[in-house]
Amino acid sequence: MKVVLFCGGLGTRLRDFSENVPKPMVNIGYRPMLWHVMKYYAHFGHKDFILCLGYKADVIKNYFLRYDEAVSNDFVLNGGGQVELLHSDIHDWKITFVDTGVSSSIGERLRRIRPYLEDDETFLANYSDGLTDLDLPTYIEEVGARDKIASFLCVRPTQTFHVVKAGDGGVVTDIEPATESDVWINAGFFLFKRGIFDHVRDGEDLVFEPFHRLISGQELFAYKYTGFWASMDTFQDRARLEDMWSAGKAPWIVW
Repeated sequence: MKVVLFCGGLGTRLRDFSENVPKPMVNIGYRPMLWHVMKYYAHFGHKDFILCLGYKADVIKNYFLRYDEAVSNDFVLNGGGQVELLHSDIHDWKITFVDTGVSSSIGERLRRIRPYLEDDETFLANYSDGLTDLDLPTYIEEVGARDKIASFLCVRPTQTFHVVKAGDGGVVTDIEPATESDVWINAGFFLFKRGIFDHVRDGEDLVFEPFHRLISGQELFAYKYTGFWASMDTFQDRARLEDMWSAGKAPWIVW
């Protein structure tokens, strides 16, 4: 199954890094966030990727054109300076690079890669800024059984905000941590049928107008997951993920 990765955004909340690289190219350990997402899908056998490029597309292209397998794999260096890899990351990956515009919405990026899906009836998609330990085959099987046009992973909020309930006069009736509320958020791991393109119109984002059309037709399914999930939206998010990786306690490394 092909995997569409949205990796063309500006990443303004990671400005310390994204002045020079797009957000998906900010490193966690030796490799960028985008690699961790791709490695996750590849582990489960989904190795045909379509990258929706935009901001600093050249950085992503050049990274893979000059990819150094030795950085994250064991190898033997012989006396003649030749490298013998003991393991390999991307030798069997297929990556299609598509420039979908610097300022395009997610919906526009999706529409622009439609020809590269060829005749595939279903495909996976991802924002490229979240990591999980979700068992992907189980997710695909259970979501597929629902037979909906669009499905996505939803999780509990990880931020330390508070959910407030207030009456018409503004008097607070309840307040609780978002992590303990009944609020669920879109985690960005999608499974789509080709019918999604009938609901995304020119200039639209992916979630708002298209998803509301799907809701009206009862064609949108949310898969609730309480296992590990984390996004990289801010400097603090990146630091947390880096600490997990450095400590050898990175739940998303299922490979």
